[in-house]
Amino acid sequence: MRAIFFDEEHARAAAARLRADGYDARLERERLAGEDDDEDHPWAVISDAPGAAVELLVDRYDGWLDTGDAARTQGPPPPPLDLPAAPRRHHRAP
Repeated sequence: MRAIFFDEEHARAAAARLRADGYDARLERERLAGEDDDEDHPWAVISDAPGAAVELLVDRYDGWLDTGDAARTQGPPPPPLDLPAAPRRHHRAP
């Protein structure tokens, strides 16, 4: 489960609360596309806590819950497509 916070203190408080409740929790900087300034990146709290516990902390510390995209939640990626080695020819050979 991932919770995103813009304030470092809020992220640290949420992670500390999860650890105090007996869950694993770690902090990471979340890099957003288009953000050049490292100081503007939000903080992500990654934990094995149940969604309800993380959601309460997200509400308390004004963050949001990252539910992930379909690729991350459906397991490993599919194998690569078997594509032809050469382009198709639309004309017949003379």
